[in-house]
Amino acid sequence: MSNVTLTIEKVGFQGDGVTADGVFVPLTLPGETVRASAPRDGHARLIEVVTPSPQRVAPVCPHFSQCGGCSLQHWERAAYSDWKRANVETVLRRAGLETEIAPILTTPPATRRRVGLHAKQYRQGKTVRTELGYKRRRSWDQVKIEVCPVADPGLIAALPVLTEIASHLFEHPKSAPILSVTVSDTGLDVDVRGIERSKSGGLSAQARMEIALIAQSSDIRLARISMADDILYQSHLPSVRFGRATVDLPTGSFLQASATSEANMVALVKDAVAGAKRVADLFCGAGTFTFPLAEAASVYAADGAGGAVRALKAAIGRAPGLKPITVEARDLFRAPVVAEEMAGWDAVVFDPPRAGAEAQAQQIARSQVARVVGVSCNVQTFARDAKILTEAGFQLDRVTPIDQFLWSGHVELVGVFSR
Repeated sequence: MSNVTLTIEKVGFQGDGVTADGVFVPLTLPGETVRASAPRDGHARLIEVVTPSPQRVAPVCPHFSQCGGCSLQHWERAAYSDWKRANVETVLRRAGLETEIAPILTTPPATRRRVGLHAKQYRQGKTVRTELGYKRRRSWDQVKIEVCPVADPGLIAALPVLTEIASHLFEHPKSAPILSVTVSDTGLDVDVRGIERSKSGGLSAQARMEIALIAQSSDIRLARISMADDILYQSHLPSVRFGRATVDLPTGSFLQASATSEANMVALVKDAVAGAKRVADLFCGAGTFTFPLAEAASVYAADGAGGAVRALKAAIGRAPGLKPITVEARDLFRAPVVAEEMAGWDAVVFDPPRAGAEAQAQQIARSQVARVVGVSCNVQTFARDAKILTEAGFQLDRVTPIDQFLWSGHVELVGVFSR
């Protein structure tokens, strides 16, 4: 089919340009005229930018346009940030939520401390080559990564060693290893996923020994290599600081992608509950907000992730000068904290996964709590949960967008409620 000429009207929520007729064209900007492939299912492939936008800039990464990680490096920063902030405002307005939208807080480049690296092996005769990379845009193929301007430089420096480790993860032909790598204060924490287990179990003793030898002899600080709960190598427990606490990370644990964004979120949460004496931290994880909050208030912390809860409990005794912390392992989706249990609480903080906290929000709405802070990685589910609270008499005082995943369509936020 022949190519077509299209005019881009706006950028959609996922970061692709959109025409007035609803055709999505990636890597384009508002006002541009482009040549593209004939649309199929509402999507077209960019061939050439005929008339570029004055907001178009040169991307900073050589992998841009191929790698699926970043979609908006070609957009001037101020316009890009305004677009993200406007997306938050649009979603909230559609839900009937009018509030102050603060300026967006953008994470700088080279600060992302965790990445997921896909491993792939290529065979040419007797030669076997292993590569690490990110998935291509809308594809199961991958792009070999040699630089990444969003990632912590320590992660990029470790790529050769991580590639060597990955070469020993293909004993089973169906294995598709993913190395989830996190920068901790004591070294890199590598959690391996996607290993197909044979009838005899996981990796062979030989592969485990080779991986341990690579880690031991490396100049890179490798704290731990794990496969689920199976420790393949460990020189130190990976740890991070949350406020005054040093927390040892459980294997496969969740951590905010950027320490900079985490610090912004913590500051916003602490400011919102200032003066509270009793605070709940729901979906607390390993204590991202729990420990900073406990510097001024007693805290009830709950989460369904058992490993994270155990790590939080273990760190309490090593954190000086904090108010009392009560910790509970609890599935807040199936067994949310009910309104009656919230008696005496001054404030509630909730930071759920992408699915949001609908059941928990319904209980907060029934309670007598006066202040609530919602931290969210999904504007859509936040809007749903916020509507539950506002219909019960809460006011959404303000929302602060957080651009933690730089140059992507993803945006996070902190919302503050009162009544």
